[in-house]
Amino acid sequence: MQNSKPHRRSNCPISFSLDLLGDSWSLLIIRDIIFAGKRTFGEFLASDERIARNILTNRLSRLEMMGLITKSPHPTDRRKDLYELTEAGLDLLPVLWELSAWGAKHEPETADTLAWLADIQMNKDSLIQLIRKTVQNGGSVFAGPGSVVDQLERG
Repeated sequence: MQNSKPHRRSNCPISFSLDLLGDSWSLLIIRDIIFAGKRTFGEFLASDERIARNILTNRLSRLEMMGLITKSPHPTDRRKDLYELTEAGLDLLPVLWELSAWGAKHEPETADTLAWLADIQMNKDSLIQLIRKTVQNGGSVFAGPGSVVDQLERG
């Protein structure tokens, strides 16, 4: 895949970040990997936001080109590919954390997330590191065995 970065409008780091992630889908794909353990095209397609197939294809390609995700063949189903976060993708975890906390604070219908974050008896940095390590090992925050929720309940 071609590894060219898009033209930047300026050298401002906020502008660069928005050029890379400012569409309405890229952070949701990264969210789905981290929080829901989604790894395949079909799993992303099934998300509540109902992304169109062509948009999903475009965003996955773009995230891969920008070095935020990798794509590899599924080990048991040759018809599928698996998407995983790179270190740069994992570095977005604090951004997603803050967006989640802000959204939960300002939209009462999403307050369950804020309540979950408030119930955690761990400082933010330690929790972010636990989430990062779990995702690096193929897990997620809420879904599957060994999820962050499972680890916290056992701990």
